[in-house]
Amino acid sequence: MKIVIAGFPRSGKTTVFQSLTGLADSAAARGGAVRGVVRVPDPRVDRLSEIYQPKKTTYATVVFVDVADPGGADKATALSAPLVGEIRDADAIAAVIRDFPDAEPADPVKELRTFEDELVLADLGIVEKRLERLIKEAKKTAEEPLLARVVEWLGDGKPLRSATIAPVETKLLSGYQLASAKPLLVLLNRSEADAAKPIPDAFLAVVHEHGAQAISLSAVLEREIAELPPQDQAAFLRDAGLVDSARDRFVRAAYGMLDLVSFLTSGEDEVRAWTIRRGTPAQAAAGKIHSDIEKGFIRAEVVAYDDFIRCGSEAECKKAGKTRLEGKEYVVADGDIVHFRFNV
Repeated sequence: MKIVIAGFPRSGKTTVFQSLTGLADSAAARGGAVRGVVRVPDPRVDRLSEIYQPKKTTYATVVFVDVADPGGADKATALSAPLVGEIRDADAIAAVIRDFPDAEPADPVKELRTFEDELVLADLGIVEKRLERLIKEAKKTAEEPLLARVVEWLGDGKPLRSATIAPVETKLLSGYQLASAKPLLVLLNRSEADAAKPIPDAFLAVVHEHGAQAISLSAVLEREIAELPPQDQAAFLRDAGLVDSARDRFVRAAYGMLDLVSFLTSGEDEVRAWTIRRGTPAQAAAGKIHSDIEKGFIRAEVVAYDDFIRCGSEAECKKAGKTRLEGKEYVVADGDIVHFRFNV
């Protein structure tokens, strides 16, 4: 899962990147784009690793991307060409919105609306150009009326993620990689004193109006926490009035927003979590491991994680009738422990 961190200069994007990834390196210091890979916490993987003592334990991961502002960046502009390019190839956007004192008073609502306007304008230029070409070619396709609707929607200043689009239409639009269609998680970056305070209702209303979600954090505080030894972080969080780190809250929110779940594979060689979209059938899930497994899919041997823990072993799960053989159309559930049978 790739998530691009975006926002206006001086909103705290790089500090957010550092707090989420624990990396001191940043795009601001190096120039260009910097990527940080973060392990997705999963107590189920921890428990299975305790049981199997595998040679390797692999967690699901999130890749965060921090793109440097271009030299002489205009503070009134959030998006650069390199940043838009990264966004188009991303699974989601994390928009950092300033809500801490600076040279100018913070106005989160205005900043979020302006950020969305830039995303919409970037998409509008692409869609209008394609629509003009289709009209000029005078070819009747399903794409033309759809793009006409998209132009009208974007022309009203609305991001595409807030529009109602049928699955078949979403597939038609997927090739355009439209930035305003990407799921958006808003990070309200606040002072340390406000870190644990609820997000104001007025701001949340605008977030939901744009089909987005939001979490509150103090990037400066979270970076300090990320730099502490793991055993000291929980106490520091409690002192700040927080239950979980911004990283954990962010990952949970991102998984929920993207409707993601994890299935598990286990054994003496490796215990691993695999990320899929909710509703993925077994054969397609097998393809996450290897394309040959998907092509040669025969059956999926499935046991629910909770059943496995109650029974204590694969053998006991089979004795108790908790292990099932499922076909290619079986919808893999969150926490399923799966062994794929295949032939190539």
